[in-house]
Amino acid sequence: MIEMMELLERDYGDAEGLTNEVRIKIYPDKIYPNQEDRSSLSKRVMSGLQRIVEDFGESKILLVAHGAVINVILANLSNGEIGSGKTKLMNACISSINFHQEEWKIDNYNQISHLSCYNN
Repeated sequence: MIEMMELLERDYGDAEGLTNEVRIKIYPDKIYPNQEDRSSLSKRVMSGLQRIVEDFGESKILLVAHGAVINVILANLSNGEIGSGKTKLMNACISSINFHQEEWKIDNYNQISHLSCYNN
């Protein structure tokens, strides 16, 4: 297991560590002072994805990340068709992306068939 700083969840600034109830009360507009901006988040995450390619080539990799990171990856690889504001990722969902011949491809995303609570 390798932890990568580039793939840490978005820094939500002054809203970090607050419960949903408190956060909504203090920041009803969802604008959190000192929050990492989307551009910085995107640059950081995509540099981490590039580092994975450089270090591991076309090897199979399991990347576990929080929603904002996954949304950034999906948005970048789909030219904005998927991701933040367009896709509500389910908790514990699986997305499959591939890097082959210098090109990224999204095979599927937001898959939940492996979760027993959705298979009843």
